[in-house]
Amino acid sequence: MPRPLHAVVHTQALRNNLQVVQRSAPDARIWAVVKANAYGHGIERVFEGLRGADGFALLDLDEAQRLRTLGWRGPILLLEGAFELRDLEWCSRLDLWHTVHCEAQIDMLAAHKTNVPQRVFLKMNSGMNRLGFVPSQYRAAWTRLNALPQVDEISLMTHFSDADGPGGIARQSAVFEAVTADLPGERCTNNSAAVLRHPIHAGGAGGAGAAGPASDWVRAGIALYGSSPDHPAHNAGDWGLQPAMTLCARILATQTLEIGDTVGYGSTFVADRPMRIGIVACGYADGYPRICPTGTPVLVDGVPSRTLGRVSMDMLTVDLTPVPLSGYGSEVTLWGAATNAAVLPIDDVAAAAQTLGYELMCALAQRVPIQVEN
Repeated sequence: MPRPLHAVVHTQALRNNLQVVQRSAPDARIWAVVKANAYGHGIERVFEGLRGADGFALLDLDEAQRLRTLGWRGPILLLEGAFELRDLEWCSRLDLWHTVHCEAQIDMLAAHKTNVPQRVFLKMNSGMNRLGFVPSQYRAAWTRLNALPQVDEISLMTHFSDADGPGGIARQSAVFEAVTADLPGERCTNNSAAVLRHPIHAGGAGGAGAAGPASDWVRAGIALYGSSPDHPAHNAGDWGLQPAMTLCARILATQTLEIGDTVGYGSTFVADRPMRIGIVACGYADGYPRICPTGTPVLVDGVPSRTLGRVSMDMLTVDLTPVPLSGYGSEVTLWGAATNAAVLPIDDVAAAAQTLGYELMCALAQRVPIQVEN
């Protein structure tokens, strides 16, 4: 019998979350971001739920090849562009669009021998200070690209560093629109947080005079997977998002504690009253964060409860006080949707671990079986 732990990818939740993004950006086309193997969900598992998007955005040629194998014939964007010259050959073979964020990538394009010009997205560093040309160098980069016979259409792109918080997008948006105001090409600006928190409009030539940033394309990432991009200001339910992944296990054993009894390595939890506890088939080797302290939320048979003591490699402990009838074999939802439809947002678990839902999704271990639920 397999170990009683598995994850579920919810196809209908993916569809719902894509629709939330589409409603929030009705005049824009949607990139479904599936980098990091679709944020740990698996590209093949999420494809059916996200195929209503206008395109897929990712990092690796292998991921792009997998999408083509699945039958996707629409746009695919390499968010970090080509890493070496021969990558451009694969862009030609697989009909990929790609980001250009530095002079070395323009040099590669100039050296690339092709009869079919390529679609590129020229990235501006408007304040994130990761990838892209700074505003003072952006137009020169555009001019150089525009002169290359290897380049077809040039789209204009930036990435907002503070869309999820009080800093907002106004400063970076103003810089981007000022520099690109008279440049032709589609705009690609908003990520999940910007789409949900800030109004947008389709831009064409920059959208001067309208409220919010111009964006012909938006890049939806974390929102598609049912995590709030600005937690804790808003939870997933506030945005109408549904969990695309559930991690659930069962109780392997129970113990009864007396006052003063301890739980787990380091004896970090000490019982202050008689209580029952459940031992659950999940640990940090499965991707559940070891750093999660006593009190991290879980659902036991769909009822809110908490973890106790340290998470170990293959097991963790939960408090059975709220569920006196639960015991061996009871369902424990580590995040996502329980059988009774109760939901434990992944963001709540991530907050206890002092991280983000992104990390929990991406850290799910290979040894955890994953099912797809339509």
